[in-house]
Amino acid sequence: LEFFYFHNCPYERLWKDNRRRHTETIATMDVIHTFGSDYKAVFVGDASMSPYEIAMPGGSVEHWNPEPGFVWLQRFTAQWPKTVWLNPIKRDHWDWTQSIQMIREATGDRMFEMTLKGIEEATRELAR
Repeated sequence: LEFFYFHNCPYERLWKDNRRRHTETIATMDVIHTFGSDYKAVFVGDASMSPYEIAMPGGSVEHWNPEPGFVWLQRFTAQWPKTVWLNPIKRDHWDWTQSIQMIREATGDRMFEMTLKGIEEATRELAR
């Protein structure tokens, strides 16, 4: 198991220690090139952010992102076809947030509620 942090949407840099996220980062392309397509990727987050973070260069609230988050999510799902997103927001509320809809689209509608049932569903999806 390897884990990496990101804020709202993954971009060109990830990190292993959230306290040092501005000083000790890892190039996202290095992560993509390190782990083969036989790996599975599990994203965890509420996917509730400004739609600009997903759709636009420069949309990140923390730094200038040269490419939109959607491009990075496409790279992840191309490298790891077995990708899921676990969302702590109740599924009943997902339609209320545009960014959740955008992340669902970017992950091929493989978003699951972060409940025991949702984790079980996500695990089944990853095992297919």
